[in-house]
Amino acid sequence: MTRLSNETLPHLPEAIEKPDYDRTKVTVGIVHLGIGAFHRAHQAVFTDEVLARDPTWGICGVSLRSTETRDALAPQDGLYTLKVQDGEGETLRIIGSVIETLVAPEDPHAVLARMADPATRIVSLTVTEKGYCHNPATGRLDENHPDVLHDLQNPGKPRSAVGFIVEALARRRATGVAAFTLLSCDNLPSNGHVLKRVVSRFAELRDPGLAAFVADVASPSTMIDRIVPATTDADRAAIAVSLGVDDAWPVVSEPFRQWVLEDHFPLGRPAWEEAGAVFVPEVSAFETMKLRLLNGSHSTLAYLGFLAGAETVADAMALPGMKVLIDGLMREEVSPTLPPLAGFDLAGYREALIARFNNAALRHRTWQIAMDGSQKLPQRLLGTIRDRMRAGASYDRLALGVAAWMSYARGLDEAGEAIDVRDPLAGRIAALTQGLEDPEEIVAAFLSITEVFAEDLNRDAGFRAALADGVSRLLLKGAAVELAAWKGPVR
Repeated sequence: MTRLSNETLPHLPEAIEKPDYDRTKVTVGIVHLGIGAFHRAHQAVFTDEVLARDPTWGICGVSLRSTETRDALAPQDGLYTLKVQDGEGETLRIIGSVIETLVAPEDPHAVLARMADPATRIVSLTVTEKGYCHNPATGRLDENHPDVLHDLQNPGKPRSAVGFIVEALARRRATGVAAFTLLSCDNLPSNGHVLKRVVSRFAELRDPGLAAFVADVASPSTMIDRIVPATTDADRAAIAVSLGVDDAWPVVSEPFRQWVLEDHFPLGRPAWEEAGAVFVPEVSAFETMKLRLLNGSHSTLAYLGFLAGAETVADAMALPGMKVLIDGLMREEVSPTLPPLAGFDLAGYREALIARFNNAALRHRTWQIAMDGSQKLPQRLLGTIRDRMRAGASYDRLALGVAAWMSYARGLDEAGEAIDVRDPLAGRIAALTQGLEDPEEIVAAFLSITEVFAEDLNRDAGFRAALADGVSRLLLKGAAVELAAWKGPVR
């Protein structure tokens, strides 16, 4: 079948929404590191909607590992389909904001040249928590990380996002070009501050003079929200039928989307507010709300749901007791820890989350959400637990979510079959827990991973006991039986 491309774009069915600007006039203004499905369903869509106003904000997407995205999008001139679906139907739209794709390991020089180009005014990232080469418990650069060590020795051929950023800034400094704005779009608390911290420390390790230049780099924090499940072959086949041409790399999402940003862009920015983005002086309150309510709930239901045999989020929500558990977690345990959000309808937001989790049209796999738990838990669950501890309040549901991660991350499901655990610490976890069956010993093994739990949680007897109780119940009864026991707000 013919591929989606600039040539075939005008011939698509009229019902398909297409870019409302001349793509031949679009130039690169943003380099995005980590051009995965989420970026293409979120930031690239916001950008696509405002390129008619200013075509100098096109995106160069950089893959830091795989060639798959470049190989799929290059023959399509960067075009791809966004499929938005819920229980009421679906819409298809062609996104054209990505005008160049590069693969960092294949040609690091091309990536650095694009980042050092004066036309590049923003470098954004969706590299997941592990891509920051930091200690998730402290938010600081892991100076012993293999990629950090490599990039300090090989600045012209970096592997990590941090290495690319610092080398590009070094080149801009050497040629008298102003620093670009750093824009983290990952689910990290104070993500802009975390990014600036690791970049500044890396620059300091390289050269104090460079560190002084990096100290002035703008790095606004952001809060992003949209559920983007993995695209399936069935999605591709259905989209091809609707388009009349083949699209090798479409993305699927829910209708809901949210983007809150701190407005600090010294070299300018796209008019994202015209596409619905919200600019605020300080994003931390919104960020904390989303990380704890949406992401904390997502992780909890993913681990419990996977263990109970639920393939998707909607399947997990249909398990007896899951909705009661998640509603109670958000309302009773998470919401009291949140900072004030003047004028924001928190109850309505919680209700919307439940509705989004129940969207059966999105086949968002629990296994996908379960990835990289060692990096996610400090932000999504453990910070909330610490706040509940300080308040002398209960955290039973939150502890059950952590216990479910421990049961999952051991690598065996409830039938004794191996789980394909995708986590930077998977090998270490397997070695620590191999052969352990006693819940207290399992918990002790996990708590020894201080880059996840830090010393305060490792030493807390109440926390240790709550986790051991949760792991014990899950091992003895199974996740489905444990969930069914949650009959109301108080178990």
